[in-house]
Amino acid sequence: MPAFSSDTILDLVTNHPIVPVFYHADAAHAQSIVQACYDGGLRVFEFTNRGDRALPVFTQLAGYVAKNCPDMALGIGTILTPEDATKFIEAGAAFVVQPVTTAAVGDVCREKGVPWMPAGSTLNEIYQATLLGARLVKVFPGNVVGPDFIKAIKGPMPWLQLMVTGGVEPTYESINAWFKAGVTAVGMGSQLFAGDGANPDVLRERVDSLVQIVRPFISKAK
Repeated sequence: MPAFSSDTILDLVTNHPIVPVFYHADAAHAQSIVQACYDGGLRVFEFTNRGDRALPVFTQLAGYVAKNCPDMALGIGTILTPEDATKFIEAGAAFVVQPVTTAAVGDVCREKGVPWMPAGSTLNEIYQATLLGARLVKVFPGNVVGPDFIKAIKGPMPWLQLMVTGGVEPTYESINAWFKAGVTAVGMGSQLFAGDGANPDVLRERVDSLVQIVRPFISKAK
């Protein structure tokens, strides 16, 4: 049985709406990054399937998170095939994120009882993802569509739950713009870990400051 239900994952994303998007080939370093994010107040983390060592590192990371970060949902991103979805779910993925929408991956997630977050960059793609069962849809790449796109599509479909990834910066201006536009959450990759952000102590402080920025939006969503 999955460690987190779909309802629990959606609640975690809603209440902790900054999702780190990260890959590293060294398991020890990946553990230190996840721990820093956890200590800084985040509870959802997306490790990406972007390297040859993604599966073994993720497997070790899943065990580490279960023991040391019990309230954190660790998911896998950059999943394109049902075969990869199955491998990472068996390794402990609490949710699966795609950069596209693949019905076959959604079928695997549904069969395994694991939340599925496919992606789209047009209103039609996003809507089709919801018809396939997605409750939270990733909007990617965010830097191409911009906050105005989110605001526009929420007009006819205010019920959409969207997580934008790509181009989100760890600044008040960037985060404020996206949440005012109507996103449920933001995924943050290289921008979050840039410069001295690779240092766990610096990262923990950076994350804590970002949590303070999004807190007012969490209160409004409730």
